[in-house]
Amino acid sequence: MNFFILSLIKAGIVAFVLMTTLAYLQWIERKVIAHIQLRVGPRRVGPHGLLQPLADVIKLLTKEDMIPSHVHTLFYLLAPFLAVMFALISIAVIPFGGKVNILGVETYMQLTDLNFGVLFILAMSGVGVYGVALAGWSSNNKYSLLGGLRSSAQMISYELPMALAIACPLLMVNSLSLREIVDAQGGFFLGVIPRWAVFQGPWPQLLGFLVFLIAAFAETNRVPFDLPEAENELVAGFHTEYSSMKFASFFMAEYANMVTVSCMATLLFLGGWQPLFPAEYGSKFIPTLLFAFSGAIAIYHGLNPARKWDNITLPAAGVAFLGVALIFLIPIVAEILLPLFWFAAKVGVILFLFIWIRGTLPRFRYDQLMRFAWTILFPVAMVNLLITAFLVAVTTK
Repeated sequence: MNFFILSLIKAGIVAFVLMTTLAYLQWIERKVIAHIQLRVGPRRVGPHGLLQPLADVIKLLTKEDMIPSHVHTLFYLLAPFLAVMFALISIAVIPFGGKVNILGVETYMQLTDLNFGVLFILAMSGVGVYGVALAGWSSNNKYSLLGGLRSSAQMISYELPMALAIACPLLMVNSLSLREIVDAQGGFFLGVIPRWAVFQGPWPQLLGFLVFLIAAFAETNRVPFDLPEAENELVAGFHTEYSSMKFASFFMAEYANMVTVSCMATLLFLGGWQPLFPAEYGSKFIPTLLFAFSGAIAIYHGLNPARKWDNITLPAAGVAFLGVALIFLIPIVAEILLPLFWFAAKVGVILFLFIWIRGTLPRFRYDQLMRFAWTILFPVAMVNLLITAFLVAVTTK
């Protein structure tokens, strides 16, 4: 199997998984927020609303695609394309696991391994604001323009603390390669505590991780940092004049950016695909136990249905979970799937944090957010970087 064919297969798998994740991330968000607010959430399209993302795509594809007469047409059409392109392209350099052997071919679980992957993602994040700013300006709408200006100022303000937080693990590892950063976090202190950056000396990066997370919320324009599209002030902000798939492109870019920053937080601070505890203590059996438990719960509720069709859909889901649990017991397959499981589990926890905060926190005033960036977050990130740099210089031989 030559390199070109293998690259096409990997690109197809990553594209399929990414698009599916983006589609169902919104469904999960709506379900979780509904439960927070004591509602049911989407459940009319398919069992438990599982086909709602498909219905949303069909709706957006078939809606009338309007181009207002007062817009700058070229830049108006270019803006959503730029937003989604820069959001998706960062996934190409993110590693999902170590080296694996597939049909006699050794390959990395990654589309491309750049030795400056961190800089590449930072660059894509930096130019991603152009899509939002261009949408605000080209719409010739005062609300859109205000949203674009807010987004530009907010991203510039919070990119500095984010970059300073990222620099700390880079200093500790002395590399810009995401793969090397994850490899440096392998192993355990005292045989139990993982050597992740948040626990690793000479200066554990728990503070850097918190700074990165806060800045990530601002970079992705999520609550409480969603002032660029504040509907109570700006109608819909920078995408007020957009409809159909152009409107959907901005939402796709938002969720793609959420996935990217969650992957970055996992790779830089949480050990990537490294397990939570050693294999000799049973870490390799965690996926099997988790899926088996989920399957048992689904079957139990299927035998005691609360809604129509639950007696069919829930047992079917339970059997599927039990099948996945058995797959993790196959040594050859587990070697490939275990790193993916730990990586996906950590990314999933961070994505849930995005959803949870959206369902619980209010939107702050714009001046409060900007003051917080420059008077609190930036100084904290700078102090954390200086302490890390000093201790690395002192302890390095």
